[in-house]
Amino acid sequence: MQDRVALITGASNGIGLALTRRLLTEDWQVIALVRSGFAENDPLIRESVSEKRLRIYKADLGDFDSLRAALRELKAREEKIDVLFNNAGGSIPELRFSKQGRELHFEVQTLVPYILLMELKEQLRRGTLKTVINTSSDSFQFTRKFDPDTLERPTHFKMLFGPYTATKLAVTLWAREIAPQLAAEGIKIRSVDPGGTNTLRRNKASGLPFFVWTLMKLFFPPPSSGAARLYEGALGDTRDATGVYVSRGKVKEPGFAGQGRKVLEKVSAIYAAYTLSASADRPSVSERVPK
Repeated sequence: MQDRVALITGASNGIGLALTRRLLTEDWQVIALVRSGFAENDPLIRESVSEKRLRIYKADLGDFDSLRAALRELKAREEKIDVLFNNAGGSIPELRFSKQGRELHFEVQTLVPYILLMELKEQLRRGTLKTVINTSSDSFQFTRKFDPDTLERPTHFKMLFGPYTATKLAVTLWAREIAPQLAAEGIKIRSVDPGGTNTLRRNKASGLPFFVWTLMKLFFPPPSSGAARLYEGALGDTRDATGVYVSRGKVKEPGFAGQGRKVLEKVSAIYAAYTLSASADRPSVSERVPK
């Protein structure tokens, strides 16, 4: 069987690391797009890097200069991608903004998944599975109000149920909206809730309300549980579906579907500016021709 290749963002910690390890043990090749490195004392990771089955690209997803550089290198070296796991993200404990001036949850969890999809379409088309999995969250089941116009620069902040939840809903909505267009290109996209998972890390603020932090620490399963749900979302019973939101293995309605077009227009417009900026950074033909 031809080697299958997955790209995983946020692959060096939490659910992303558990998913990386599972795929490597099943003889996948993994492209890791990460900000921080892998633990050096992990034999599977060391062996996989040595055998080039795990290939690591470094980028701060909240910094477009860093992201562009990583994507240039990745696209030059990687021929195909079977499954793109847009997994990076997490709950931040305070209102923060990216280098580009947008709220950081929105940048990493809503916008960057769109950029990666658009930038890596060629590699996805060359793959066999041609599948995109966005990590979503069931936290938005408690959302009573959703305004796409506040995603980039919210005026209020609430841990977990503020920008984190709104941007998880937003990525789910644009995926639903763009699915018919992608289907015409042979690409499937799904948003998958990994479920409650203990992703707490030592010496890192969780961005969770105290009661959620306590429940997570005491009762939530390890990251391998969330990784299993993403894996099943890509390869399990819903593998032929596109545009859907999957929670606990079942297709569910995310709510606020009428706002999907507005979210897609927003991320599409920002991506258009991203590509124009990238073009401006490249030398002109005359500048590239040796004198």
